Amino acid sequence: MKVHVKTKDEVIVISGKDKGVKGKVLAVSPKTGRVTVEGVAMVTKHQKSRAQGQPGGLIKKEAAIDASNVMLVCQKCGKPSRSGSKTLKDGKKIRVCKKCGEQID
Repeated sequence: MKVHVKTKDEVIVISGKDKGVKGKVLAVSPKTGRVTVEGVAMVTKHQKSRAQGQPGGLIKKEAAIDASNVMLVCQKCGKPSRSGSKTLKDGKKIRVCKKCGEQID
């Protein structure tokens, strides 16, 4: 399964309980088609203390959401847009914004 976002991309959530929230992609799982976004889908996890300095208790962490629920945000125009690909003269493929045509890092 192919996912349209990469780790460290800026995305916006387009559906679900966190609709409209912008965040950075922390992890991508192409096998399941899910992404983990910073500050989105927060869940409470009961965690036991493992090491001497690590505290146990209730830990808040991000859960994975489906990749179809997020949209890439272009750095130049600042709007959510689809990404396309463009082949350069040296044969290298780059991602481009479909709205403004600017390269996405």
